[in-house]
Amino acid sequence: MFTGIIEDVGHITKLQPKGDDIRLTVAVNKMDMSDVALGDSIATNGVCLTVVDFSDAHYSVDVSPETIKRSGFANYDVGGKVNLEKAMMATSRFGGHIVSGHVDGVGKIVAINPIDRWLEIWIQAPDSLAKYISEKGSITVDGVSLTVNDVDGAKFMLTLIPHTLEETIIGTYQVGSLVNLEVDLIARYLERLIQGDAAANGQQKKGIDIAFLAENGYMK
Repeated sequence: MFTGIIEDVGHITKLQPKGDDIRLTVAVNKMDMSDVALGDSIATNGVCLTVVDFSDAHYSVDVSPETIKRSGFANYDVGGKVNLEKAMMATSRFGGHIVSGHVDGVGKIVAINPIDRWLEIWIQAPDSLAKYISEKGSITVDGVSLTVNDVDGAKFMLTLIPHTLEETIIGTYQVGSLVNLEVDLIARYLERLIQGDAAANGQQKKGIDIAFLAENGYMK
C-alpha cells in the first residue's frame, strides 16, 4: 500500500527482456535503501513492483506482461525518469490517499497551461475510467496523489504547485506524454458493492446506470 507522496525521482538504467517479462533496473537518487529487503514493494511511476535485487544505489524488479499491457512501461527507455515511493509502514504519516499501485490505464496529456508559478494540466483518460473520476476526488498520476479540479467527459484537469513540479517527473511532461493512472480505490470497490449479488453471475459487465439502480432497489 502507498500514499502517493513521492520520495524520490530515479532513472532507468537497464531494461532487460526475459521472455515476455522485463527486468527493470532503476538508479535511486536520495531514497534511503537501508531498510529495503528482497520481496519489498516499490511503486515505480505508480506501479507496485517487487524488489528482486538491490544495493544502496539501485533496485531491480520484474515487470509482468499484464503490467506492461496496463501501464506505460512498454514506452519506457533507458535514461527515463520515474517517480519512486517505498511501501508505507503502519506507523507512516498518511499524507496522500490510499494508493494500491495497481494501474488502471494509461492517460495522455492533452493541454498544459502555465498560470503564474502553477501549471494546469489536462489529461485524457480511457473512456472506461471516466465514471471513477470526479471533481475534487483523488487520482494517482504516475504514482503521485493528486486532486481532480475539473472534469469534462473522460478528460480531467489538475492544478500543480511548484513543489510537486520540482519533486516529481510531472514538471517534465509535454503535450502527448503518456501517464499511468490509478483511480480512487474506494470508487472502484463501491461500484462492485453496488452491484450486489449480480456481481457473482457476470451482470457487472452491464455497468451501472439509472435502470440498474432502479432494478436493484437503489431508486424509487
